[in-house]
Order: sequence, then C-alpha cells, then structure tokens
Amino acid sequence: MSIRTRVLAATALIVLSTAAFAAPAATHVTSRAVVQRAVDRVVLPLMAKHSIPGMAMGVIVDGKPYVFDYGVASLATRRPVARGTLFEIGSVSKTFTATLASWAQVKGKLSFSDPVARFLPSLRGTAFGRVPLLDLATNTPGGLPLQVPESIHDRAQLMAYFQAWRPTWPPGTHRTYSNIGIGTLGLIAARAMGGDFVALMQRRLFPALGLRDTFLHVPAARMDDYAQGYTGQGAPIRMAPGVLDAEAYGVRTTAADMLRFVQANMGMLALDPGLQRAIANTHTGYYAAGPMTQDLIWEQYPWPVTRKRLQQGNAPAMLFDPLPVTALRPPLKPRPDTWINKTGSTNGFAAYVAFVPQQRMGIVLLANRSLPISDRIDAAYAILATLAGRHASP
Repeated sequence: MSIRTRVLAATALIVLSTAAFAAPAATHVTSRAVVQRAVDRVVLPLMAKHSIPGMAMGVIVDGKPYVFDYGVASLATRRPVARGTLFEIGSVSKTFTATLASWAQVKGKLSFSDPVARFLPSLRGTAFGRVPLLDLATNTPGGLPLQVPESIHDRAQLMAYFQAWRPTWPPGTHRTYSNIGIGTLGLIAARAMGGDFVALMQRRLFPALGLRDTFLHVPAARMDDYAQGYTGQGAPIRMAPGVLDAEAYGVRTTAADMLRFVQANMGMLALDPGLQRAIANTHTGYYAAGPMTQDLIWEQYPWPVTRKRLQQGNAPAMLFDPLPVTALRPPLKPRPDTWINKTGSTNGFAAYVAFVPQQRMGIVLLANRSLPISDRIDAAYAILATLAGRHASP
C-alpha cells in the first residue's frame, strides 16, 4: 500500500484525552500489526503535514522492539527508507558523548568533579579551566553560546576562545544549552582515555553497545545508505564539518541501532558491567531546570508525565534562553519511574528519543526533513499512549 493511500486511510493527526497515561494497561500488545497501526495513525499524517520524504520509527512495547520504515531516503533517487538507512540525529549524539565520559569515570580515568584544566593544561589559571566537568555535561558552565562561534576554525582557536572566556554566571547556577560544553567534554573524555574521540566511539563504544550501523564518519561502502536531508523549504542538505561536530552532533545511525541504544539505557541488554553502570549513571539528576531534571545530557521527568510538561521541557526557550537551575544535593539517583528524553536536529534531519524504564517502553523518531520539536513530542507521546493502552493528556 502506498504512503498516499495509507495517509488517506489514517485517522486525524493526534487525538488526546484529558488524563495522563499512568494506569496499568488493560491489555498487552503482542501483535506487530497492532503496533504498526498505532504508529501509522500518527506518522503518516505527520509526514503529510510537513512533506517529510522519509522516516524510520523504532518502538519498544512491553520490552519488545519494533522498527517501521516510511517513504524515501532521497527524493532524487526514490530509494525507500530501509532498515540500513542512516539518518543524522543531531544533538541526540550528545547522549553518546555523555556515555563515553561516564564510561571514562567508571574506568577511573576522570571524575566529573575534575576541573577542565586538569585535561587541558593550556587553560590553567583561566575561568574556563576551573569549570568542573559536570557542568560541561549538564549545560551549566556559566554561559556559553549555542554554537561554536564562526570565527573558530580549529582547536588552537577554540583554546584561545576559552582562555578569553568569562562566565556570565557562576558555574552550576544557570543552564544555557550549548554545543561547546558537551563538545569539549568529548575532547576531554577522549584525552582521559588516551585516544582520539572518533576512534574511541567507532572502535570501542559503538561496538561495545552492539551498534553495527552507527558512525561518525560514514564509510564509503555505506554512502548509498546515507539518507538525503531536506530543509524546511525542501532544499537538499547534509551536515557540514565543523569544530566539535563529532562530539556534539555528528552521529549518523539507523532506527534499529538507536532502539538498541534505548534498550541499553533501560538495562535490557547483556553488556559489560562497567559500561552498563556508566550508562545508568547518565540518568543521574543533577539540576532542577524548570519543568525537567537535567541529567548527563539526558533530560528526565517524573513518571507519569503529561504532554504539556514535555512540551514545556522541550520548548524553544529551553534551547535558546538562559534558565536558573537548582543543584540537587545529593544528586537524584537513577530510577525507573521516569520519562527520559532527548531531541536532536540538523538543518535537514530531525530526531527524538524517549523511554520509560519502569514501563519497558521507548520510542525513536528519525526523519530526513526538519520539523518542529513540538510535533515530535506529540507524535511520540500519542504513539506510546496508544500502545500502553492508556489515555494521554494535553
């Protein structure tokens, strides 16, 4: 059946009732056909609304993973999205960087209480050199811009920028979302582990997670699988190289691999115990930040959660505006009754990942066209509400 036919057959976009989905499910979903119908009802209208060429959806229900592919990877070639199609995931990449840094801590190579200058000696005696690594991992170093300034083209210029940097606020008091902070943490984690960031990710972390279709540098043999991205205006585009790109937003992957990463985050795989502990530690809550709790890059909400609260926690203001935060002392230990999520975007791709360990459910949304974060939240929330057999709240 064509996407057009299925869109016409699909129900209206997303209909949500008034109670948060928290009660136990009335029935357990066991049929792939039932899962696909629930996903189709949301994804097909979403694709039509935003003229999205292709999407890949991963869903975990009652601990069981499902992957569904839609549309085409390229409007030019009309090659369909398939299990091996690679999507840019933008800032969802930061969760891998946080995992590497957490793994380095488990291995005793660094501590999140360490100052930046311990690993970047050229910054000794500077304000940035005194920032704890934890604040790089939680967007709270004292005020950094969202993007690496256009005047910075290499590591030497980046270090010069940090040498001149002065905090707007004391570290640990305000959240300012930034590629620079987590990107620098990636550099430091790699240095602490005695290697190059890209090599450590592609040769150690990704294989340790069992991710066979996840890359920072897409091999030539896999370029045919690399989806073409499209801007909101429909122009073809892919990620351009830049300073800290690999560390902050550079991962290309499949829905199946991202779903496996979600399973790893819910403790559903047989991984190296040290790596599993490192993953769990990324779910530690360090700061109360408006409607959500800031973990190591991941963002969490108490379960059950309403759609409204998720929208507030993923609103544009959380991306662009400074937000006063309150340190949690002691930090909030990882717990299963939380909704944990992260959004990601590049100019031509959109991604969203969310999971609730206690419910053994999760979702991965990948698209090769930019679309509003609010619509990603609505789509994910509606799908999981339906599959959990629960009502969903506006």
